[in-house]
Amino acid sequence: MIPLKRPLSHPSFIFNKSNSKSLRSLIKNTRSTNETFSSPIPIFYFKFSDSTMPIFAANSSSFSRVNTHFPDSVNQQTLTSKAQTFPQIRTFCVKRTNPNAELSASNDIPIVSTVSGPIQTSQPIDAGSSMRKPISLWPGMYHSPVTNALWEARSSMFEKSFAEKDSQTELVAKTPSMSRTSIAYKFSSDYILREQYKNPWDEMRMGKLLEDLDALAGTISYKHCRKDDGATRPILLVTASVDKMVLKKPIRVDFDLKISGAVTWVGRSSMEIQMEVTQSTPDSPDPSDSVALVANFTFVARDSKTGKSAPLNQILPETEHEKLLWEEAEERNKMRKQKRVAEKKDVDNRDEDRLNTLLAEGRVFCDMPALADRDSILIRDTRHENSLMCQPQQRNIHGRIFGGFLMRKASELAFSNAYAFAGAAPCFMEVDHVDFFKPVDVGNFLRFKSCVLYTELENPMKPLINVEVVAHVTRPELRCSEVSNKFYFTFTVRPEAMKEGLKIRNVVPATEEEARRVLERMDAERSQ
Repeated sequence: MIPLKRPLSHPSFIFNKSNSKSLRSLIKNTRSTNETFSSPIPIFYFKFSDSTMPIFAANSSSFSRVNTHFPDSVNQQTLTSKAQTFPQIRTFCVKRTNPNAELSASNDIPIVSTVSGPIQTSQPIDAGSSMRKPISLWPGMYHSPVTNALWEARSSMFEKSFAEKDSQTELVAKTPSMSRTSIAYKFSSDYILREQYKNPWDEMRMGKLLEDLDALAGTISYKHCRKDDGATRPILLVTASVDKMVLKKPIRVDFDLKISGAVTWVGRSSMEIQMEVTQSTPDSPDPSDSVALVANFTFVARDSKTGKSAPLNQILPETEHEKLLWEEAEERNKMRKQKRVAEKKDVDNRDEDRLNTLLAEGRVFCDMPALADRDSILIRDTRHENSLMCQPQQRNIHGRIFGGFLMRKASELAFSNAYAFAGAAPCFMEVDHVDFFKPVDVGNFLRFKSCVLYTELENPMKPLINVEVVAHVTRPELRCSEVSNKFYFTFTVRPEAMKEGLKIRNVVPATEEEARRVLERMDAERSQ
C-alpha cells in the first residue's frame, strides 16, 4: 500500500459534486454510529473510529491508498471493508509462514514491494502484522529494500540469548550449508522493486548491490554463530574487509537476480563469507554462465562487553566444492598477512626512477602550465567531495553506521567522479580490496574525498578509469580526523561513446605523495 499524507482537497481525491450534498447528509446522520458504510459515490468508503475523526480509503479496483492526513492516534488496523482488509503498512517484507519459525539454513528471502506498479498484478506479500520486532533492535536501524527484509530475518536470532554459563561452553563446529542464505529479487515482475535499483540509464545501481551484499553477509555471519535452538552469543560481528570484486558480466535490472552466500572459512576470531550474484538472461541461459559477481567478505568477532577478540564456531566443509573453497580462503588469509608485513617496509630505491617518471609531466603542469600536455590533467583537478552527518537512522544493530551504507555512498561518489571526468556515463568494472580501519559512529561528521588516480589507455575502445575514495571520520569537538575506509573503483565507458570521438585524458600526479599512491595501486593491481 502507498501511504498518502495529503489533504482531501488534493487533486487525487475527486468528489462527484452532484452527489456532494447527499454525501454530507449521510456523514451528518451517521457521525455517532461507529460503523462502516458504503459511500453513494463509488470511489470512496469510510468509517468513523470516533465521533470526530473520519478515515477515508480508496475503494477503486485499480489502486489501493490509505489517507494518513489525519493524526497518528487513529488505529488503522480497525479499518475494515467489505472488499478487503488493510494490513499494517510495511514497504518491504519477508515471507514467513510461521511467525515463530527460525530462519532455515536453505531459506530464500524474497524481496518484494507492498505496492502495485502500473504493470504489476500479483498480490503483495505482507508480513508486518505477524513479524515480531524487538524494540531494542528495530528503532533507528538502517533500512533499504533488502536490508529491511534481512533485519526481519535476523531479528529471530536475537530474541533468544545465551545464558551466561552457556557462553563459556565449547563452540560447536558447523557446516557451510547451515549458514547458506539466498535472497531473490523479482525484478521481472515487481515494478516498484525494479524502480529502486535502476539508475537514469536503466542499468543496475551497483552501490545498492554492494550495500545488499554487506547486509546479507552480516546475516550469514550471525547464522553461523547461533545455537541450534536459535540463541545468539553476546558478540559483535563487524565487517573487517572485502576482497576485490570483479564484474564478470553486466547485471540487468529487468531480469530476476539472486544473491547467495555461506561461511567458507573460519579462523580463531574471523570468518570469510563468499557471496555470489547470479542472473540468467536470454544471452546466458546456461546456469554455469549465470554468475555475474563473486565477493569475499571477512568478518571479525568481538566480545560485546570487553571489545576483545572472541572465538568463533569452526567450519566443517563436507563436499569437495566446500573443501576447495576452504583451501582458497586459507590461501587468501595467508596472502593478507604477508601483504600487511610487506606494507610496513620502505619503498625500494628502484622505485625512485618510477616516481621521477610519473612526476615529470606533473612538474610541467606546475612550473610551465602553458606548455603542459592538453591530453593530460592533474590528479588534484579531478577531485570531488561529499560530506554528511551520520544520523541515528543509518546505524546498524550495534549502534554504529551500517558498513553497506558506507560502501554505497563511496560507490555513488566514485561513479559521479568518473562521469564528470569522462563526459559520458561510466560502466562499473570492479571494486578493489576494501579495508575498514575505524568504526563510524552516530554523530560523526563523515567526509568522502575522491579523485581519478590514474587511467589505462592501452585499449582505445575500452579505457579504464581508476577512482580512489577515502572516507574520513571527522570530530570537530576533538579537532581530529581519521581515515575510516579506502575504496578503489574501476570504471570504463561504452564502446559507442569512444566511436563517437570521446577521448579519455591521462592523469598525472603533482606531488611525490600522489605519485607513491599511484605506484601502490598499480603494484596492487599487478599482484592480483
